[in-house]
Amino acid sequence: MTAQILDGKAASATIKAELTERVATLKEQGVTPGIATVLVGADPASQLYVGMKHRQSEAVGMNSIQRELPADATQVEVEQLIDELNADPTCHGYIVQLPLPKHIDTDAVLERIDPAKDADGLHPTNLGRLVLNVNSPIHTPLPCTPRGVIELLVRNGYDLNGKHVVVVGRGVTIGRSIGLLLTRREINATVTQVHTGTVDMGQYLRQADVIVASAGVKHLIKAEDVKPGAAILDVGVTRETDPETGKNKVYGDVDPAAVEVAGYVSPNPGGVGPMTVALLMTNVVEAAERSLASA
Repeated sequence: MTAQILDGKAASATIKAELTERVATLKEQGVTPGIATVLVGADPASQLYVGMKHRQSEAVGMNSIQRELPADATQVEVEQLIDELNADPTCHGYIVQLPLPKHIDTDAVLERIDPAKDADGLHPTNLGRLVLNVNSPIHTPLPCTPRGVIELLVRNGYDLNGKHVVVVGRGVTIGRSIGLLLTRREINATVTQVHTGTVDMGQYLRQADVIVASAGVKHLIKAEDVKPGAAILDVGVTRETDPETGKNKVYGDVDPAAVEVAGYVSPNPGGVGPMTVALLMTNVVEAAERSLASA
């Protein structure tokens, strides 16, 4: 069996082309979607990640706002910056790049974000609204990585209606939030959530039509755990130093042998990662469209 590759780079390129048109339409109406990042400190990985987000947002015509503070910034200084972005009409959505320095109360900072400008879609208010809303259209930002997983499947012609999805992992970014999206009536999937504390995880995985692997444990999902023809979304990331080159190497949660059993598989890297950035920008463009509608 040769698995169909769920190419996140190709799907995200299509989304960005669509966003370019939506941004152009907004500009014709006098609104330029503004996306901002808050970076505290000079972590090289965070700087690279933030820079990539800004290059991609500028490429679709968005206004890119970069706000930085030194690593020794106080809680008050960080919260003042959050307040400024909340009040800035040119900023329609933003993220606070994590991790923050250890002396900063991360929860207090994230909860201070205006829910309407929550580009990640993980603000407690927005997650709460998602919990409460199963049937109606949603007019608040959605968690961008779970949304990226679903978009990647749908844009490759995969129908989730009635499918059994097993989610591996319980982190806020995807594990705890993706079930809220998958069980909405418009998608209509059945969800089982397992994690590293689950006894005999394999018994659940072997029942799955779709496996979303997001535990962050290298090669956790083995070939014998996969139902033939299942779709596997490899989201988890483990970084190890290559002893020969001294460079970091990225591993997913899925053992390479499992790909031989699956019907669909997203590569890692190159699968869900590009989709997350595309849906982050989508959240901001949608916020700009809502701001125009409510003006």
